[in-house]
This record gives sequence, structure tokens and C-alpha cells, in this order.
Amino acid sequence: SRRHKLYREELNLTSPAAPLPLRPEASWLQFHLGISRDGLYPRSSPTVNRLLQDMQDLTTISADYSQDEKALLGACDCSQIVKPSGVHLKLVLRFQDFGKAMFKPMRQKREEETPEDFFYFVDFQRHNAEIAAFHLDRILDFRRVPPTVGRLINVTKEILEVTKNEILQSVFFVSPASNVCFFAKCPYMCKTEYAVCGNPHLLEGSLSAFLPSLNLAPRLSIPNPWIRSYSFDGKEEWEVNPLYCNTVREIYPYSNGNRLLNIVDMAIFDFLIGNMDRHHYEMFTKFGDDGFLLHLDNARGFGRHSHDETSILAPLSQCCIIKRTTLLRLQLLAEPEYRLSDVMRESLLQDRLAPVLTEPHLLALDRRLQLILKAVRKCIDTYGEAKVVANDTTQPEAPASDRAKLTT
Repeated sequence: SRRHKLYREELNLTSPAAPLPLRPEASWLQFHLGISRDGLYPRSSPTVNRLLQDMQDLTTISADYSQDEKALLGACDCSQIVKPSGVHLKLVLRFQDFGKAMFKPMRQKREEETPEDFFYFVDFQRHNAEIAAFHLDRILDFRRVPPTVGRLINVTKEILEVTKNEILQSVFFVSPASNVCFFAKCPYMCKTEYAVCGNPHLLEGSLSAFLPSLNLAPRLSIPNPWIRSYSFDGKEEWEVNPLYCNTVREIYPYSNGNRLLNIVDMAIFDFLIGNMDRHHYEMFTKFGDDGFLLHLDNARGFGRHSHDETSILAPLSQCCIIKRTTLLRLQLLAEPEYRLSDVMRESLLQDRLAPVLTEPHLLALDRRLQLILKAVRKCIDTYGEAKVVANDTTQPEAPASDRAKLTT
């Protein structure tokens, strides 16, 4: 605490800061302005590449807990979820030009697999899974995961010495190995055993760009119809009723429009990364009921390359429906010259933390892709292509009036 106080006095950080102008060309703002009903960013967006570069290079000017971490400090409804919060430490880092990103530190080494005895709701959150999920989402042409990049963070200079949060300051300590560490401050199971440590100051992590604030771009959080049971026993209806989709189809907005097709897209994405923890999904209210689903919080993906959790594909196998554009993209990525693992490997080499995924995880993508295509073929054999493959057409770029409008 004394060191932190002296540091701030030395830089004159206690004096009121002058208001900063908002630069229209800032990558953060341009990213927000590029959101349309087609996705979070256009194909081949130069803005996304600039944003990724800025998140890698710009100096942090402040650090704080995220809003949900702060909520844990005041209340915890443990009947809804059973998890050690200290394992899920994440921070909000701020940069110049009002840039803001979610930092998730390295919790698990790339070559480690999630233990078989772990329930999905107590699994680690993996920084490299967030990075890989962004690249996969872009390869699938969904464009529903916020831009995410890997970075080595100096936890002393870029978190401790720039935070104003006294609680965050209080959880830093130096380990017996002389590494700088910190952990979450929360009502339960938050101890030094769950800390993350630099080496001695540098720590790997993922940075995910924030979406526009809810005031500027309101979003809805909606329970996933295929939500899993968050208890140590018991099952949800979809897990025991193979005709569950018939019930879902009777409920608006799943009874018509694109919502159910977007749920199937999300299930395919989650199956490829091995994410069983999709209990909710979010949508921008501006784009109405047929808007795209945001694929947020993917850190529980890529935990076990040796296991394919086919239950994640329940929306596809039970509803037997898929977008033609999605199917065509999957079929292309199954071709030897465009093999998904090869495309992912090449894409991930752009990240500074490469290799982001181990080779077994990359090869698992090819294996799981074949399982998806097998499920589609089974549906077509049963119901016919006309009923299974939805003839969605690629929509033209949304007009400026349909884009997420932000005021400065």
C-alpha cells in the first residue's frame, strides 16, 4: 500500500485528470460503430486488426474488478451455481481512447486436460480458450465473439500500480518463489491457493474487447433452452426427452424466424470447442428477435481434447435443422485443402502467445467437425434435405440506419 501511494504521488496521479477528447478514429469506437445485424464486425475488417494490435500494445491506465466479481463481494446466490470464485478471477483493464478489455489470466497450462472428475461448472477458465474461440468464430464466419488477443501483462506495473480499487490492491502478495501474485476477494473459497502469479511480474492472459455500454446498445440475456442442470445430480428435460425440440418449437420466438437456427449455430460452435457451460445467451435489442446471438464467455472451452461431448449437439440432433450457409462452411472446412485444423493453426499463429492450442486440440476440431456432418446426414436421411437445410441467403450489408448507433 505504501509503495502504491508513493507511486501515485510521484506521477501526480492524485490531481484531477484533464478531460480527454474522444478521437473518432480510435479502434475501440470504430469497432462499436461497425456492429450490424450481420455480426459484430464486417468480414475482413481492418478495424478488428487495429483493435487487436492496440490491445496488445497500448499501456493500461487503470485496472479493476469486473461488475460480476464486484457483485460477489456483496451477495452470492449459491443455489444457482456451485463454483469456487477464486478460480474465475478476471479484471477490467482500461487503455487510452476510452478502450476497455476483459483480462482473464492463465489458469491452466496448454498441455493440461481438465480432470475427468470435474463438473463443467467448476472447470477452470482458460485464457487460451478465449483467444482460440475468437479465431474459430471468425473462421466459421459467425463473427459473434468479441475480438480477443493474447498478451503478457506486467501485473505489478499494469495492474497493481494503476488500480484505485483498495480491495484489489490488498490481494497482491509476493510468493515464496519471489513471484508477484494476486487472487479474488470474494465471500467463499478465495485464498492464496487460487492465486495467479507472474514470473516474476509477467503473466499470460487474454484480452477481450468490451461491447458498447448497455446505455448505448441495450442487450438481453436469455436462458438457453438447452441449459444444463447446475447441481451435482438431476437432469434437465432435454437430457431425458428426445422429443424436447417439439416443445421448444411451440414457444415464440423459437416457433419461427432465425432464433432456433442461431441456437443450432451456437451449439455447433460450442461442440467444436467443447464448451458445456452455455447457460445464457445475449442479443442486441436493436436488431429484434431475429438478431444474432453473442458467443460470450468461452473460457471453459478447449478443456479436453480426448473427449467429444456429443450432448452439446442436442439442438442440432433433436431439431434436425441447420442453415445452408453454416453447412456449406462446415463442408468446406472438411475438405483436405481447407482442413479446419490447418486454417485454425495458421490463424492462431498471428497471436503473440502462439502456439495458443496444442496439436491434439487442433486435431480434435477435425474429428468433431466430422461428427457434426454425420449428425446432419442422419437428419437428412430421416427427414429429407428440404426440411433439414434452411435456405438462408447471405443478407446484404445492413444500411447505416440499422447499425448500432453511438453518441459521443
